[in-house]
Amino acid sequence: MATPIDQRSHRVLIVEDEPGLAESVRYALKAEGFDVDVAPSGVDGLDMARRLTPDLVLLDLMLPGLSGLDVCRQIRTSSDVPIIVLTAKDSEADKVAGLELGADDYMTKPFSMRELVARVRAHLRRASKSGVLAESNEVLRGGPIELDIDAHVARLSGEEVELRPKEFELLESLMRRKNRLAARHTLIDEVWGPSYFGDTKTLDVHIKRLREKLETNSSSPEHIVTVRGLGYKFVDE
Repeated sequence: MATPIDQRSHRVLIVEDEPGLAESVRYALKAEGFDVDVAPSGVDGLDMARRLTPDLVLLDLMLPGLSGLDVCRQIRTSSDVPIIVLTAKDSEADKVAGLELGADDYMTKPFSMRELVARVRAHLRRASKSGVLAESNEVLRGGPIELDIDAHVARLSGEEVELRPKEFELLESLMRRKNRLAARHTLIDEVWGPSYFGDTKTLDVHIKRLREKLETNSSSPEHIVTVRGLGYKFVDE
């Protein structure tokens, strides 16, 4: 029997227009103890995401009425709920587009139900642990960037900057290793969990977002720098 993530049952919303696949995913998740809702279209999915406030969303890209990318974009205007994109598209551009709009992960059809359940659990685990291990009133500083761990607030030159939960966790991991290499696999384990099975491009997209929000010139970063072939480093010199 799978170990529960916490004491309550988590609600997962499946937004998928293929009835057979939606039912298979629903059955697999129900068998693991999740509460599951299914929306057959983008419009229904967006409405249910707003009404039901699920703990995680499984979102198909090719949907009738409103595309999965549009649903993702609109959910992200008001919620940081983990979103895993399910898509028949295997091109890098489609995957990156979903991540750029705020999705946390993606799976290309056909996929293993065991892997899907493992990824759902990993993302819920990371969401539930966000900020829990930080010391009270701890503030990390580097250059013009300040990270208030207890308040879960990031500031740039004294001005508050809005970061999504995984962006915050990623920046925290980097700043705790100030001027030291943070290997790619280490960052993925800390931010997405050791059970994460997704493409490492997820990490690169989140790094890009942080640079756009925190660097003077995101194409020539001074603080969040790449260590080619190894990982990233937060530089404060």
